[in-house]
Formats: sequence, C-alpha cells, structure tokens
Amino acid sequence: MQFWRRKSLWLALSASWLLLTFLGVLPLLRLAVSPRPQPIAPQGWPCWLDAALLRSFSQPEEPPEDAPQLPQAPRGASCSWGICFDPSRCRGDGLKVFAPAAAGPASEMHRRILASLESSRYHTRNLTEACLLLLLSADTPSGRCGPAPHHWDGGRNHLVVRLHPDPCPWASQLGQAMVAEASPRVDTFRPGFDVALPLLPEAHPLRGGAPGQLRQHSPHPRATLLALAEEGGRWRTADTHSSTCPWDGRCEQDLGSKQTSPEEKLPNATFCLIPGRHAEASRFLQALQVLAALQEMAPARVLALRQQTQFLWDAYFSSVEKVVHTTLEILQDRILGVSARPSLQWNSPPGALLALSTFSRRPQDFPFYHLQQGSRPEGRFSALIWVGAPGQPPLKLIQAVAGSQHCAQILVLWSGEKPLPFRWPDTRVPLTVVDGHRKVSDRFFPYSAISTDAILSLDAHSSLSTSEVDFAFVVWQSFPERMVGFLTWSHFWDAAQGGWGYTAETANEFSMVLTAAAFYHRYYHTLFTYSLPKAMRTLADEAPACVDVLMNFLVAAVTKLPPIKVPYGKQHQEAAPLAPRVPGSGPQPQPPHQDCINQMAAEFGHMPLVSSRLRLDPVLFKDPVSVQRKKYRSLEKP
Repeated sequence: MQFWRRKSLWLALSASWLLLTFLGVLPLLRLAVSPRPQPIAPQGWPCWLDAALLRSFSQPEEPPEDAPQLPQAPRGASCSWGICFDPSRCRGDGLKVFAPAAAGPASEMHRRILASLESSRYHTRNLTEACLLLLLSADTPSGRCGPAPHHWDGGRNHLVVRLHPDPCPWASQLGQAMVAEASPRVDTFRPGFDVALPLLPEAHPLRGGAPGQLRQHSPHPRATLLALAEEGGRWRTADTHSSTCPWDGRCEQDLGSKQTSPEEKLPNATFCLIPGRHAEASRFLQALQVLAALQEMAPARVLALRQQTQFLWDAYFSSVEKVVHTTLEILQDRILGVSARPSLQWNSPPGALLALSTFSRRPQDFPFYHLQQGSRPEGRFSALIWVGAPGQPPLKLIQAVAGSQHCAQILVLWSGEKPLPFRWPDTRVPLTVVDGHRKVSDRFFPYSAISTDAILSLDAHSSLSTSEVDFAFVVWQSFPERMVGFLTWSHFWDAAQGGWGYTAETANEFSMVLTAAAFYHRYYHTLFTYSLPKAMRTLADEAPACVDVLMNFLVAAVTKLPPIKVPYGKQHQEAAPLAPRVPGSGPQPQPPHQDCINQMAAEFGHMPLVSSRLRLDPVLFKDPVSVQRKKYRSLEKP
C-alpha cells in the first residue's frame, strides 16, 4: 500500500512539472510576478503544504534520480544574475538604461519601444551613467546584419530585445547578454536571467491601452465553461454538464481556418485554454481532469479569477509602454534582491508600475494595501501651505489648521519674492518654513520634512475652519487612496470641439478636487515627481491652473476611482473663494495656452478621470436639532 501511495505521489508531481513545460507557464508569469535572482546550484523541492508527508519519502536537498530536471540551455548555460550581470554598477543611482542609436532604419514597433524607454524613470541619455544597455535586434529575419555594438563586452550588462529571430552572428552568440523576447523557447530560456515578453502586434497602442474586453465578470450559468484550442483554429468546448472527459470528439466546434486576423475572437467561454504546439497537451489536460476541477469551482472563485485577468492585462500588457516599463521593473527588483517588492504589490491593484520601490518596500507604507494588511493610516497629518508670488503670510489659516487635534506639523512652502516675515504665529505644533523654487510643481515634491502619511495641501489664500479640517481628515482616514477636498471641478466631452473640457460651475457631479484645500497620501508626491514625464510637470508650471488637473489625473489613473467631496462653508467661499483661475464656467473650450486637459489625456493615453455625485457630511449635519448635539458645530456657523 505504501508503495502505491509513493508511486501515485510521483506521478502527480511529474504531471505538474509537465504541465508547466507544455503550457509555457513559467516564462509567461515572469512578466506579472517579479522574478528573483536564481542560485546556480540545482533547485531543491518546493515548500509543499503537506511537507510532513514528504519528509519520510525524500529530503528537499536530496531529489531522487528520476525527478524531473530543468532543460539545460545551450546559450550561456552558465549565466545567472550574479555571474553574467554586474549589479554593482547600479548601486549608486539604481537602474539606469541607455539605448545606443540604431545602425539602420527602425520599424514602427522599435520606435514605440524606444519612446516607452525614454518615458521611463530609468532612462538616461548619458552612457557613463548607465548600468544597462538596451539593444533592439533586427526586426525581420531578412534584415541586414550590422557590426556588433561598440560597447558589447561579450554582452555583459546588456539587454537584447528580440521581437523576431535575428540573423546577425553576434546576436546568435549573445553570450552574457540578457534576452527579452516573445514566446521564448523552453530549451534556451534562462529562468531568473532572461525575460519573457508578450507578442506585441503592430496595432498595440503606445500608451494607455483599452481596458479588458470582459464585459461580464460573472459568467452566465448556461455559458460554455471550457474551450480548448487545437491546431488549425479548431476548438473543443464543454459546459458544466459535460462529462469530465470532453476531448472525445463529441463536443467539438469548428471555427474555420487558422485564426490569424485581429478581428477574430476566442470562443465565448468562461475559460479558454491554449496549451501550445505540443500534440500531447490536450491528452495531458484530459489526464489532469481540468474540467472536473472547473465544474466544482465556486462562482465567487470564478469571479475572482476573471477579475484578476483584467487587472493583469490593464497593469502590465495593455500598451507597449506598460510592457517595456514592466520589463525594467523586473530588472530593478533583481537589483534589489531580497529586499525587492513582495508579490502583493505585483499581483494587487494598482500594480508594481505604480508602487515605486524608491518610496518604500513595505506595503503598509502605501495608500493602497491597508485593506489587505488589516491596518489603518496613522491618525495625524502634515499641513503643507504653498505661498506663491505675490503672497502674504497666511496667519489666520495657520492658526485654524494648528487648532486641529489631528495636526502634527505645519510646513510653509515659501515661493514668493518677498522676504520671509520676522515673526510667525505661536502654534502648539512645529512650524517649518521651506524655501521653494518659484515653480507650482514644487508643492508636490516629496520633502523629507513631511513626517506623516496624510498631507493637507493648502494655498495661502485658502480659508478653512478647524472643524472642516477635522472632519475632512476623518473622511480621508477611511479612503486613504483617494483625494478628499472641499471645492470641485468637473470634466466633460465637447462633441462640437472634438475634445475634453473642464469647468468650475457648481453642480452635483464632479471629477476633480482643488489641491488648494485637499487631503491625500504623501506617496502621490513621489509619483508626481519621479513617475510623471518631465514634459507634463513643465506644462503645469507654465499654466498654473493645470497643476490641479494633473494631480487629479495621477490619482485617478492609480485608483480608478473619483475623489471625495466634503462640506465647505459658504462664508469661506465669499471671503476667500477657491474658485479656479481658469476659463469661465460652462462647457466652453479653453484657450490654447490653457488647454492642458487634452494634452494630459494624450500623454496618459486615455481619460482617467471618474465622475461622482457623492458628498460625505457629518452625522446630523444641517438636521433640525440643537447645535450642541453636533460634533462639528462650526460647519454651519454663518
């Protein structure tokens, strides 16, 4: 009996390994999950949940002789991260990538890849600063072979991007160079060193990208459950009532000739399996009883899996820019080694491209992961008051903010031309004056003096009461990933002009909050400074009203959610209105020098703003009860 139990266990383990080999799962997953440096020595057993049952059978460090082994790659088989790549070159400023000029004419896809690299925070135009050189191989097999790159050095610290087989001799003898290619062969792919890319069609967008085409996350009960791809464009399908062995020819669907046109779609099934080119793949899936496992899967589990596919598509695959940036983030995590980002940041929204490791490597420091971590943001905030030119010390505003029980510190960003005042009001919290650089975008720089997660962004002309500040901060603690503000703008599509516009007209619907008085997480300062292209920050500096649009674009692109509005007293609007200093209200097109919303939408590749009608008010706010029963009494005072 013991013998048959051991034999069955080995059959299951061998079957699992063959499944990964046939389906090519390992190379494809490396784009969505950050790979770590792999040791040179053969890997031992994985950590099984039932390790106690395996301990008497085989020790992890002593795999039996008949255990499946990784195929040996003939190309640079001895290469690994520490041997063929020198990470010490990247220790100073981190990963910096330089792309030498192409020897001949570049294709459209090559131009998109280079444009995506230039928009990355890792790109440098100085060869001496780079620790990685990126080379694009010939686009077609009939391309002419050029000489080996000047700084080839056997391929050390090089990344060769191959979209097609390359006929050049130096490219076929890549030596110590990493290779990033679509659908790599399992016998030449070096795990932990090479990078697998998805196939990039010519029509793939440069940036932005369309959302996933899954219109209904929960499938219809009568929908086809499983579709298995076969050669010649044929599919075998099965539903929830089919036998657990559907590949017997009785449930076959012929979709015609081989599908090569972009307009042709996959079958309308809950799961579509494309096992690869091996004829044995369908028989292997049949042996694993895949259909039986899917039929027993709970609907909630099906919904979670389908939603995860949409997240992975949107975060890493929907545009050329995201594919290139994902590849660079994989290399950055390899440089960080054991201190790299955990899988939670790769596999949970908003994804690794928007969770910068330069900010922190702990998920609890970001505004997105409190729910998964079971934590809450800290209970204090830092007020950052921007004083532009011309400007006066906001003495009354400082006193109102300092009176909040949640205020930890006040920072005054002095960007005016006038000299600093000799005296500031006495406050119970520390007050620090920071010298600005006369740019509007300076207000979103990640100043080291900011000691809290929450930031209350204010302009010198803003007017708030202590009660308004306290309530808005309590709201933000429940929604730390969003912006919480007092006055709003809304965007709209102008069909006559064929473009986007935005207005400050008072309405129930809104999509932006003014940063002249808003709470948000300090991480967005890091994203604003180090993730956005420099051209967009320059645009905000040239048109100061655009800085609010840009910050709202950034947060909406990360969260896919609208901001939150909180009540703002009319007496403040009359005394010191926060109305935008932009074109007037109503759906009127902006002048060219202020038409930043369309330029930003083009840079983002889509319109990220989300409209909302939600406003959160305190309990009993404006109810006909005694003011003494209300916690935030001053909100209703005239």
